[in-house]
Amino acid sequence: MIKIDVQSLPLYEVIRDIATAFEVEYEENCGEYHVTIPSKFGEGFIKGINFDGGFGILIYQCKFIDDLEFHFVVDDVHPLKFLYCLKGTVHHRFQDNKDNNTLQQYQSSIVASKSTNGHILHFARDTEIQVGSLEVDRKQFHNKVNCELRSLSPELKSLFTDKMALSEFYHQGYYSLQIADLFTKIESFESNDFVRRIFLEGQAYNILTHQIVQYHDDTSEEEGSSVLRSYEIAQIKKASKLIDHDLADLDSIEKIAEEVGLNINKLQLGFKHLYQTTVNGYVQQKRMILARNLLNNTDYNISEVVGKIGLSSKSYFSKIFKETYDISPSEYRKNNKTIRDT
Repeated sequence: MIKIDVQSLPLYEVIRDIATAFEVEYEENCGEYHVTIPSKFGEGFIKGINFDGGFGILIYQCKFIDDLEFHFVVDDVHPLKFLYCLKGTVHHRFQDNKDNNTLQQYQSSIVASKSTNGHILHFARDTEIQVGSLEVDRKQFHNKVNCELRSLSPELKSLFTDKMALSEFYHQGYYSLQIADLFTKIESFESNDFVRRIFLEGQAYNILTHQIVQYHDDTSEEEGSSVLRSYEIAQIKKASKLIDHDLADLDSIEKIAEEVGLNINKLQLGFKHLYQTTVNGYVQQKRMILARNLLNNTDYNISEVVGKIGLSSKSYFSKIFKETYDISPSEYRKNNKTIRDT
């Protein structure tokens, strides 16, 4: 196993230490530091950028040919870390602890070590890894946002204001779709100038904002979380397939939510995110598409079409069809038949 000691702060010095260990040069552009992993260790890159006020972000996008550990062991108070496993698996443990905390894809953790105790990140060999890490120097950050910190929950306020690292903290959960989208925007933004720095800082603060909301959701005493998580996308897509394949005899929204393992609020949030509409809106869209196809390609009469798409009222069907296509079903069929016959 390869061990790399990182004995520096802030982030640009972290990248410098990693580059030295890999025996390569690092690159710098507008305060963003980037090291390409040499082929004898693997492939990919690690990059980081510090913003004002003790806030920064590290991105690991790599695949190593052997198990590799980064040992962050600077003799100082370590940053508060928000870790996001975007791809693969990463293991974290505190320097004085032999037990790993494992983060799978879609999982995140909030990590604060006690005193000068360090952090160790373990990457398994031959595994594509993508990890984002928000890094917060609490002493500097507290000075910048002291007023804003007053509105946090007592536990988070205590965490952010623990400038001397008097307490250890670890919280693990699944990150939200909004956080996943923000990391996608960071990855796809291609500008390499001052605009990029401003953009990255904005996205990093957005991630932190959503993380705070997510933590409150995780620890809420109310039954069921209300923040939609990335791993729940598969359940949303399963629900849409149930609707697509059974329009003629569709269950209630409550039944669909129960079948895919989500509460109704989560189901509605997911449809808003994926399809930009409510569940009922999605059902109506699919019914109108199917109705149009049936009118185009079959000899079913209007009443039969109404039944095939899961409605019972011919007048209601005519109303929503005209609202959707600005023409009545009978006129639509007549016009389409005229076109086919010419």
